[in-house]
Amino acid sequence: MINKVVQDAASACADIPDGATLMLGGFGLCGIPENSIQEILRKGIKDLTCISNNAGVDDFGIGLLLQRRQVKKMISSYVGENAEFERQLLSGELEVELIPQGTLAERIRAGGAGIPAFFTPAGYGTEVGEGKESREFHGKMYLMETWLKADFALVKAWKGDTAGNLIYKGTARNFNPMMATAGKITIAEVEELVPVGELDPNMIHTPGIYVQRIFQGKDYEKRIEQRTTR
Repeated sequence: MINKVVQDAASACADIPDGATLMLGGFGLCGIPENSIQEILRKGIKDLTCISNNAGVDDFGIGLLLQRRQVKKMISSYVGENAEFERQLLSGELEVELIPQGTLAERIRAGGAGIPAFFTPAGYGTEVGEGKESREFHGKMYLMETWLKADFALVKAWKGDTAGNLIYKGTARNFNPMMATAGKITIAEVEELVPVGELDPNMIHTPGIYVQRIFQGKDYEKRIEQRTTR
């Protein structure tokens, strides 16, 4: 069994170049690869294309990369919590592709499955469909959408083993598992790293075949995006 463990985020992200296309897992601020994002921030890697469900918040997650102008293009679904993202979008500083959330998920899944294109009704007749091929199936119009793949997929799991098998917890399963399949190199950071054989095979969400590097993260903040109290 191949041991895929690297020491830390610095080792895992050492060869990410300027201009890379990255997938960053998570949903809101849940299950985001905090350590990897901090390392990219520290290294000052720039001109990035970031594929993520959302753009973090102004002072956390991908929002920090946006503040430092390290992101050239965002491919996302929801960006409503980030004022800096909005400013850069409206001023023309940032290239943005907004995608319906289900379509984003399926384009990533298609990239991991080797499916170059598929048809979906979402977005037909709207700005989302401009310039895209459409076709009628069973009396209903559909848009053709193409796969999404990345140079590096950065994912975060609750628990993993030295062979790269991963288990996610709760909402972190929304985008991490499919992104793990769609990167040329998948880097996984985990809260707990265990030897091979300690994970129940029936509970594994991402098989280690998809993961090239894994490390045990540290100092996770696990922020709450919108705290509501009464």
